[in-house]
Amino acid sequence: MQRKSFVKMLGLTSLALGLGNLYQLEKISTTFTQSPRMPVLFLGHGSPMNAIEENEFVVGFRNSAKRIPKPKAIICISAHWYTKGTKVTAMDMPKTIHDFGGFPQDLYNVVYPAKGSPSLAKETVQMLAPVMVEEDHNWGLDHGAWSVIKHLYPEADIPIIQLSIDYTKSPQYHFDLASRLTSLRDRGILIVGSGNIVHNLGLVDWPNMNKVDHGFDWAIEARAKINQWMLDGDFAPIVDYTKQGKAIQMAAPTPDHYLPLIYALGLKSDGDKLDLFNDKLLAGSLSMTSVLIS
Repeated sequence: MQRKSFVKMLGLTSLALGLGNLYQLEKISTTFTQSPRMPVLFLGHGSPMNAIEENEFVVGFRNSAKRIPKPKAIICISAHWYTKGTKVTAMDMPKTIHDFGGFPQDLYNVVYPAKGSPSLAKETVQMLAPVMVEEDHNWGLDHGAWSVIKHLYPEADIPIIQLSIDYTKSPQYHFDLASRLTSLRDRGILIVGSGNIVHNLGLVDWPNMNKVDHGFDWAIEARAKINQWMLDGDFAPIVDYTKQGKAIQMAAPTPDHYLPLIYALGLKSDGDKLDLFNDKLLAGSLSMTSVLIS
């Protein structure tokens, strides 16, 4: 074959492949059509026992669902899927993961049988390109997702996927990555971050584990500062949290439970309102503070 003909054939093949990819993306995109803008949630999920207990925080989770339209699907960014690189669950039926130990058998018996959404997973991969996002078929729904979402949608009738948190990246990276998913809010997708803003398990006051409105001085200070920054729309110090003093360093000694908040704030648009709920400290060194952006 002559070089000219070979090059021409390569061009036609690439065009065909490109058109094929565009067709696939268009096909996926029609799954979630234009809708009124969905809110964004950050849920302070606290103990896995919130999945089966009845308390004021569970009531707060339920009430948050009453304030928003019913979504077509959910993307959850949980503190408990912390990976090298970014992954997205892409199975039809994600398993319920009991990623904890030492709790009553009733908690391990909970199954949250929500479907997955391979089509939304594929679209998420496309939207985040050129960041490499791996479609995952092994994970499922960890307790950062199902233990709280089961209170919002007890019928498990909303498809859910999880997006992992890449532990090799900076908070600013995660804030910027989240913003690239903003258009999904206009297509009926509810995006949920699940973690805890104040989360220092090493300093938990175990004898007072269930004592509500009990916070050490540093936890009270960290909560007040972060809440005020959120309400003022001043997200820069929240993203650059490691440089904001000892109290906030103690509140988030590891990034895993803090970064889901960064994802939620990265999805806020001009004109959105930000409301706090379940805004209480617990056991000295934990907060249940949750955020509704709408």
